[in-house]
Amino acid sequence: MEKYFDSTYLWNAFPQILPFLGVTLLVTILAVLLGTLLGLLLAFMKLSPSKISQRIANGYTTIMRCTPSIVLLFLIYYGVPALAESLFSLNLQDVHTGFYVVITFGLQFAAMMSEVIRSSLLAVPKGQYEAAVSVGLTPSKAYMRIIFPQALLFSLPNIGNGIISVLQEGALAYTIGFIDIVGKANLIIANNLNTHTLEIFLALGLIYWLLAISIDQFFALLERKLRVGKDVA
Repeated sequence: MEKYFDSTYLWNAFPQILPFLGVTLLVTILAVLLGTLLGLLLAFMKLSPSKISQRIANGYTTIMRCTPSIVLLFLIYYGVPALAESLFSLNLQDVHTGFYVVITFGLQFAAMMSEVIRSSLLAVPKGQYEAAVSVGLTPSKAYMRIIFPQALLFSLPNIGNGIISVLQEGALAYTIGFIDIVGKANLIIANNLNTHTLEIFLALGLIYWLLAISIDQFFALLERKLRVGKDVA
């Protein structure tokens, strides 16, 4: 009788899954970059004196927060090609699924980052900006040299948590046929005729745990390095 749990399947899963780790990390990095740029724009819209800009940015954040990741993924995956074809007569059927994965989780990360950036900028005392301008710095230089470095320090823990969230939510990409470490794990299970699923997902879980802990420790170390010699009380 075949054992319910066979550690051989667990250890054999690693060399099959790990070659696809680069795909998972690349998608995460691209989604974080896209989300950071869009989040920065949204944050300044929220801090803008324009009520219209504030409403647009806040509305975007609310919609993203209220939409489950898998629903947004399907909306992007099926909706973008349909809109492109109907509005611009563009055929996007051959576009790689990774494109839709990056767009989906980049949009979600942007909503989170907009709040992180907004709250971090507000956490820097206004007197810092006024003092910088009073000594001759231009507004842009005041932000780059004085405001942003302090805001970054406030935002680091939340940025780290957000990146871990993108990494974890990206596991849903297999539902549209994207082959990363989760997609490969499901292929292995299918090849095993849906047996020894526990061992395969345990191997997958160990990889995700190691990645999440590494990201968390990196941001904790970075925060400690930046805090050295600074009084942020």
